[in-house]
Amino acid sequence: MIWLTWRQFRVQAAVMFAGAAAFAAVLAVTGPQLADLYRTAGSSLVDQVSRPDQTLYYTGLLIVLAVPAVIGMFWGAPLISRELETGTHYLAWNQGVTRTRWLATKLGLGAAASMAAAGLTSLAVSWWSSPIDRAVDGGGATDTYFPRLDPVAFAARGVVPMAHAAFAFVLGVALGLVIRRTLPAMATTFALYAAVQISAPLWIRPHLAAPDRTTVPIEPGGAPISIQEGARQIVAHPEVPGAWETSQQTLDAAGRPASVPSSFADCLHTESGPPTLQRFEGCLTDLGALGYQQQVTYQPAGNFWALQWAETGIHLGLALALTGFCAWWIRRRVT
Repeated sequence: MIWLTWRQFRVQAAVMFAGAAAFAAVLAVTGPQLADLYRTAGSSLVDQVSRPDQTLYYTGLLIVLAVPAVIGMFWGAPLISRELETGTHYLAWNQGVTRTRWLATKLGLGAAASMAAAGLTSLAVSWWSSPIDRAVDGGGATDTYFPRLDPVAFAARGVVPMAHAAFAFVLGVALGLVIRRTLPAMATTFALYAAVQISAPLWIRPHLAAPDRTTVPIEPGGAPISIQEGARQIVAHPEVPGAWETSQQTLDAAGRPASVPSSFADCLHTESGPPTLQRFEGCLTDLGALGYQQQVTYQPAGNFWALQWAETGIHLGLALALTGFCAWWIRRRVT
């Protein structure tokens, strides 16, 4: 049964692993030079990365983020739905192979290969990007590169991509088992996986480790201030290297949560367009004089591995739950 499953699966696996190995080889050639540059430049490395290395940085992010989705769509969804469409599953069941064993073999081999492929790409990209990540976490001022805790970079570093791949694979298998049509199952897998990846940093990840909070005065010359929603919301950007800001709250003079007063928007309003910098700073001074402050909640750079292991556990738990659902469904609902 294992050999038969591997023969059905080997082309997709060969393509994925060949692509991952080729990209890892490129990173292995260029990575030592980047590491040497970090040893001499430190956090100022962010200003000295070459254009080709910038391209590799973003390519690595995209590849690691895409691998679990590709696995779910092209490995997981067709694995069983194709056999259910064509009726070839009866051949295995009529030769003395139980449904549970048939499913377990396919899920076990596919999940192991999925985690290996995602692990290889994540390991290579995390190693290559580590000088840039350390420079950013060390205080390198940049708008070009992401801190490791940023939602984009976080899902492309460490052990989380392996858990994402296992979840995406089993999700694809479960949807293929229920929908029983390959193309609809592939499309649904992509949509649901993308929804989970968008939802996690918005509502789940910020609560997986204890955050830090800092309160900054609202004044010119302090932490950089920006405004949103027509001056009804203030956003402060304190200098906390490598941190991921998760929420903002304006406080009044008594330290209680408060809305930005309408007088601030009135102060900024001009008939001739956006306010000048001088006017903006004057309005900030007036607001600060009333005692308003900004509280920033953030995950510090030191929480990276705590968040990685917590999110890994959640996705592996979801994968196990979907595995149990698949076992129940194939015994009770598939004929």
